[in-house]
Amino acid sequence: MHKVLIVDDEIFVRKGLVNLIDWSSLQFEICGEAENGAQALTLIQHLLPDLVIVDIRMPVLDGLELIRQVNEAGSHQPIFIILSGYPDFSYAQQAFRYKVSDYILKPVDEQEMVATLRRIATTLNQKQLLSMTREKPLVEIIIDSLVQAEPDEQVMTQIAHTLELPLTSPYTYVIAEIQDKLPHREMDYMQPLQHVLQRFFHLEGQSLLIHVRAYNQYGFIVPPSWQAERFGSARMGYAKLLQGLENHLSTEVALFVGRKVDQLKKIVHSRASADECLKYRFAAGFDGIFMAAELLELPLYYYDVDEELHSKLLYEVEANHKEGFSDAIDAIFMAFEERYFTPGAVANTVRRSMIATINIIRQLEGNEEELAWLTDLLNWQTKYRNLDQLRVVFMNFIEEAAEYIAKQRGEKSKGNIEKVKKYIDGHFRENIYLKGIAAEFHMNPVYLGQLFRKHYGMYFNEYLLTLRIEEAKRLLRQTKKRMYEIAELVGFQNADYFATQFEKLENMTPSDYRNKMIDPS
Repeated sequence: MHKVLIVDDEIFVRKGLVNLIDWSSLQFEICGEAENGAQALTLIQHLLPDLVIVDIRMPVLDGLELIRQVNEAGSHQPIFIILSGYPDFSYAQQAFRYKVSDYILKPVDEQEMVATLRRIATTLNQKQLLSMTREKPLVEIIIDSLVQAEPDEQVMTQIAHTLELPLTSPYTYVIAEIQDKLPHREMDYMQPLQHVLQRFFHLEGQSLLIHVRAYNQYGFIVPPSWQAERFGSARMGYAKLLQGLENHLSTEVALFVGRKVDQLKKIVHSRASADECLKYRFAAGFDGIFMAAELLELPLYYYDVDEELHSKLLYEVEANHKEGFSDAIDAIFMAFEERYFTPGAVANTVRRSMIATINIIRQLEGNEEELAWLTDLLNWQTKYRNLDQLRVVFMNFIEEAAEYIAKQRGEKSKGNIEKVKKYIDGHFRENIYLKGIAAEFHMNPVYLGQLFRKHYGMYFNEYLLTLRIEEAKRLLRQTKKRMYEIAELVGFQNADYFATQFEKLENMTPSDYRNKMIDPS
């Protein structure tokens, strides 16, 4: 990892920059912060950062003067990026005289900053590669450099010479993901993983190009001497490797295999295709081996699960029907697999169901934090990396939530559908609606609507309309009130709409009905 020092007199700018970027994925880590140039000068001497991101205008010592003094000192020369709220050409001109790497205007654009950091990481990697000795190859630096961008010829020659690898030969980048249900880096698998891979690829005394990625992942380059096809097919070869890894590491593992390239310098393209395979991690039928050659033409699904499935799940949760919500969960997870949901689409579906369930609990004046499985489901992406693992925690959360909701509703004794009907019977002349009644009785409106139909054979709106039209018929028979008065008395805000709904239900207008009652002949 390359060390970064952030220098700005505004704390919110510093913290905003820290949180804006996924630093570790770009091979950087924040080693310190400073609020002025003088403080930064001291930290540069002690922390030896590889990169300094500095504001141009600061008290005590400004950004340009800081860079000048560091350049003159000569002992440690980090790369500088200047941040400025001033698009002043003279500032930029002076900055580039000091060999500043980049001049970025505030507010910082995330994409621009990420592109700059990628370029600087490649530069830093290449500097380290060129300073390597034959006695101690920096394998982590080598692979980090190779998988970020195609190195130039000088660097590529140095890599091949140091590792005694052919420049032109088949190479493949593979991601091994440890699915141990533990957060990233809680357990270090580097040594046992190296041991298995060295033995499997017959690399005794040779270098294995492997590095640590985020999310419990390790990336490695398959040596050119190994031919997976000798096992019958590439998939069978990787299946044999997967079996060896799981047996030795005593945990589930998934392999994401990039496309094969014909030169070592092109391994960046194999890495990119292996990263694309990660999007298919929840697809069915691949048995822990996800190969770019098989997957990348298959269409991915980026959206939420169907509304019908989502509504069914919530209904069964509110009803506390275990068989019902188990079936709904099975259908949702089958959709994940068969339609190739992306990890983002799966996360959105889980999040949506969880939020809807929590809202039901809150409507009942419950506290979702009393659910033992809530934290696990909230943080599932940091621990659970395949659908079987996710299904277990999701099912446990839903089952616990359904029981909690049933208990909460029983304690409040306001979920009785007969009481809801009596409320409607007594208030139908008012401007009532399903969502408002659901809130009154601490129920989810979707669940209430479905429950009402189940018990009374019609939707809430149909029942409400029936009550209003029956009352209107009584008023038409027994009074001489005008149509707009009757409409208002039975809960309609608009006389024309009342007339339309009356005719729809009775096959005649309100006036025709009144006339018929007066003169039945």
